[in-house]
Amino acid sequence: MSEIDYEKLAEIELQKDEAEDTQSQQEEMFVSPPLEDPELNINHPYYDVARHGIIQLAGDDNSGRKVITFSCCRMPPSHQLNHTRLLEYLKYTLDQYVENDYTVVYFHYGLKSMNKPSLKWLQTAYKEFERKYKKNLKALYVVHPTNFIKILWNIFKPLIRHDENLRRKQKGKLPPVVKIPPPRPPLPTQQFGVSLQYIKDKNKGELIPPVMKETVSYLKRKGLQVEGLFRRSASIQTIKDVQKLYNQGKSVNFDDYHDIHIPAVILKTFLRELPQPLLTFECYDHILGITSVESSLRVSRCKQIIQELPEHNYVVLKYLICFLHTVSQESIYNRMTASSLACVFGLNLIWPSKGTASLSALVPLNLFTELLIDFYMNIFNSRTVPGEILP
Repeated sequence: MSEIDYEKLAEIELQKDEAEDTQSQQEEMFVSPPLEDPELNINHPYYDVARHGIIQLAGDDNSGRKVITFSCCRMPPSHQLNHTRLLEYLKYTLDQYVENDYTVVYFHYGLKSMNKPSLKWLQTAYKEFERKYKKNLKALYVVHPTNFIKILWNIFKPLIRHDENLRRKQKGKLPPVVKIPPPRPPLPTQQFGVSLQYIKDKNKGELIPPVMKETVSYLKRKGLQVEGLFRRSASIQTIKDVQKLYNQGKSVNFDDYHDIHIPAVILKTFLRELPQPLLTFECYDHILGITSVESSLRVSRCKQIIQELPEHNYVVLKYLICFLHTVSQESIYNRMTASSLACVFGLNLIWPSKGTASLSALVPLNLFTELLIDFYMNIFNSRTVPGEILP
């Protein structure tokens, strides 16, 4: 049997996909306008590509993994977009997440002959995504795949497809209505999903939440030299079981699980499930402005912002950053520098009051967190609170 020319076959299938499209010519030529992202600065190194909104941070999945979306419908005609720059921007974006588990969702709808990159470009792109990008990619979903995509599978490798919802809509079938019961009041021993004040009131006025104190203490004793600490995920069911134990006020022995990453994930989950971020919604815009501050003045500006935090938030943040500073000092073993830790904890410490942080917001958020960790002694040396403890 002669060898199949997949490139030629893919071109034919793309033409078929377009011929079968029942939209009008005007609709076929429509490409969504660039997204209006108020946080995207014209000085962004990839502003020419980023302004189209092709690549976006969609938020976290149920496991706390970052979800990156790639939307073909936002790709302008090829003569208006430098595909080499697009590839560089994709790698620039993923570089901020590849140290942790993450997910990519690819929306194929909207890819036409006028805006599609060449197969040679796709092959080049695939080759450039070395192990660094693949090792922590936990899922790749392709939404609305066509025959063109199915042919590409033979060129590259099998992909995970996620098209059930779209098929359901196309057939006019709606998913069954699920009646959601009213939320239950939190337990007196609740640790996750409740405010710091609630936990303090239920724990005889202790400022540091028990789950935080126990995970930090355990990790400090047994995890400081573990390579990739805080980068790895853990069993979703195990994390839910541990959360349930904490919420019920039961003791947790992390030695029983034989996985150092479980307390690490529990600590991140606790921070992420706070009703208000530890750094508070009020600080969000101030933190975004850190990149506009002269380099020599940034530590002072960080200190100024931190001083404005409510007393309880300040104490808990100081406790956490003190521990992360200790982790960073063991980076020769654990490979977790202040920069690496900032990539992990940035969005667990601060997020906007509405929606999720945009990709352009990640640079200042992570920079701010990195400064807190690197210059812990300078930033937290002038404010003490009665009753505070350090790990």
